[in-house]
Amino acid sequence: MRIATWNVNGLRARLDFVAHWLRAREPDVVGLQELKLTDEQFPHEVFAGLGYRAVTHGQKSWNGVAVLAREPLEPEPLQIGLPGQQELGARLLGVRVADLHFTTIYCPNGKTLEHADFPRKLAWLDALAGHLAPLAGGDAPAVLCGDFNVCPAAIDSWDEERLAGEIFHTEDERKRFGALVESGWEDLFRARHPDAQAFSWWDYRGGAFHRRQGLRIDFLLGNAALAGRVREVEIDREYRKKQDGMTASDHAPVMAELDA
Repeated sequence: MRIATWNVNGLRARLDFVAHWLRAREPDVVGLQELKLTDEQFPHEVFAGLGYRAVTHGQKSWNGVAVLAREPLEPEPLQIGLPGQQELGARLLGVRVADLHFTTIYCPNGKTLEHADFPRKLAWLDALAGHLAPLAGGDAPAVLCGDFNVCPAAIDSWDEERLAGEIFHTEDERKRFGALVESGWEDLFRARHPDAQAFSWWDYRGGAFHRRQGLRIDFLLGNAALAGRVREVEIDREYRKKQDGMTASDHAPVMAELDA
């Protein structure tokens, strides 16, 4: 089974690009973030034509998450929204697909350390850890994936020396990510590539992608019951590049191969 996560940075703008990727990579289960459209606007018919069923938690113009499952898999919605944090928008969706509990999230950005959204981001991450603690330590295989808007360690930033203490790089944010790991969630990429400096997001500006000026903020996490099934994890950098003239998201997909 191939699972993936991807912040598409606007599904309307990226629909053909996402379709191109689905045909090329054929993932079985995908968590999408930053849809920027409502549930009613979600193009189910396009994905059905590609062989995928979708569950969505959308929002007009902002946020929005979805899970795609390749037929004959059927995603069953279990949790729509993070309890107690709904005012921050459509940012969490949990489904059951095959034997997996699969949750996709889009963590608040936080904007700046001085902005009111920063403490809200920390509270959102605290709520996430508490809500998913039973899955983290459970016996059933579970995946938590998405755009966390946190660089967990220096190796995950292109310039830790300059950016340490700035947004995505603060001890407060890293402490929250660390709490997820301590509760039982394994960072699947880092567990298999402990020394690799690899990124999943690059600014559109200043040629950041080609200059290797990125951040690793998109993750596939798995509990112990899931982690033992992982064969390989990769960041799909090829799909941060233009494809057939179509502009990519500023995020690359992250993919993992699982034993059945």
